[in-house]
Amino acid sequence: MDTRWRTLLKAVLWNLLGLLTMSLVGLAMTGSVALGGAMAVANTAIGFVAYVGYERLWAQVRWGRGERSHG
Repeated sequence: MDTRWRTLLKAVLWNLLGLLTMSLVGLAMTGSVALGGAMAVANTAIGFVAYVGYERLWAQVRWGRGERSHG
């Protein structure tokens, strides 16, 4: 299982990549650095929270880890 710090670092790095990508997409679609950047920041903030929550939930799921239940 990943530690909370590992999950947090993975989320930060993933979201930095997403911020760059969404900034470029936002700029291309709107022609505005300000609007494209605002869209990217909003998307990144929402994505960061969702990713951390998702990873922490999956960290609690035993299914698929190759562990056998005794029952």
